[in-house]
Amino acid sequence: MSLEAFFDTPSWGSPVEKQVRLRIKLAVAAYAYEFRNESIISDAEFDKMCLEVNPNIATGYRKMDNFFKNKFDSSTGQWIHSHPDLKGIKNIFEKYYK
Repeated sequence: MSLEAFFDTPSWGSPVEKQVRLRIKLAVAAYAYEFRNESIISDAEFDKMCLEVNPNIATGYRKMDNFFKNKFDSSTGQWIHSHPDLKGIKNIFEKYYK
């Protein structure tokens, strides 16, 4: 499965599954922009997706849930600098975009 296929907004999936996908996609996009000076999605798409994040939906990954509840800011991508799994986000970027 390609990364684009993974990140396509499916019509299926629970609210938790949809939040997990959304949060990963946003983190990879923010990483690309903030650390690599590359845009993998448009600013408008990024802004729209940020507004779809619901930090009150628990995904079962406490560290990430706390991060999105306490550090995520829908008005910027600067939050990526304190992401708890920056290494994992970098690996996704490297694997699918480089």
